[in-house]
Amino acid sequence: MRFRPCIDIHNGKVKQIVGGSLSDAGDYAYENFVSEQDAAFFAHLYKDKSLTGGHIIILNAKDSPYYEASVSQAKKALAEAGGTMQIGGGITAGNAGEFVDAGASHVIVTSYVFKGGQINYENLKKLVTAVGKDKLVLDLSCRARDGEYYIVTDRWQKETKVRVCEETLDELSSYCDEFLVHAVDVEGKQSGIETVIADILGDWGRIPVTYAGGVHDITDLKNLYNHGKGKLDVTVGSALEIFGGSLSLDAVIAACNGTF
Repeated sequence: MRFRPCIDIHNGKVKQIVGGSLSDAGDYAYENFVSEQDAAFFAHLYKDKSLTGGHIIILNAKDSPYYEASVSQAKKALAEAGGTMQIGGGITAGNAGEFVDAGASHVIVTSYVFKGGQINYENLKKLVTAVGKDKLVLDLSCRARDGEYYIVTDRWQKETKVRVCEETLDELSSYCDEFLVHAVDVEGKQSGIETVIADILGDWGRIPVTYAGGVHDITDLKNLYNHGKGKLDVTVGSALEIFGGSLSLDAVIAACNGTF
């Protein structure tokens, strides 16, 4: 289980937020942590520790007055990371190449692909044409409803009719290199992992999948390893000391590199 680092950028600052609290209205989010350091600082830290495959997420909408400041932070981090990090947030076929040229190893996409509550295959194919399947990560961030998980879009504010299940994973995996899955109901809450979605993803496990959401301590990492059948990578945010939590970055890296 690889540890995948993250840099979340909101209103031009590196933050850790409660994912479900994010609102475009007033560019609001409930903040767990706001860093005094810029995004490039964290990219440098991760590079020094030889961490790869992490993600930078721009959490402002394109019409936000903060969007350009957040993009500027993101691009500085990409430059510092030297091709070792992915980027998501407002990615379309029109701008995906711009971020790859800025140093992103992959672009991460949700809202452009899941339009009107369904999969927009025209947009999905445009993305593949723009950057290639090998540089595309589909973000299947989801919420639980009636015992199943449905993909959410637009900074986790809109629910689609697309379930995260074997059929969906099989279909979408032919268009992308990896999946990223935020369990939105626990994102930023340090309340434990969503074991049901971890089971679904681990039972499937045919391409790289990164799980994010709810990790509080090393026991949660062990639970994710077990429920994910050793097939899932993990992102930890608010629980890390560097983001105001109690877990040291080195302890998480060691745990993920070890055998549970």
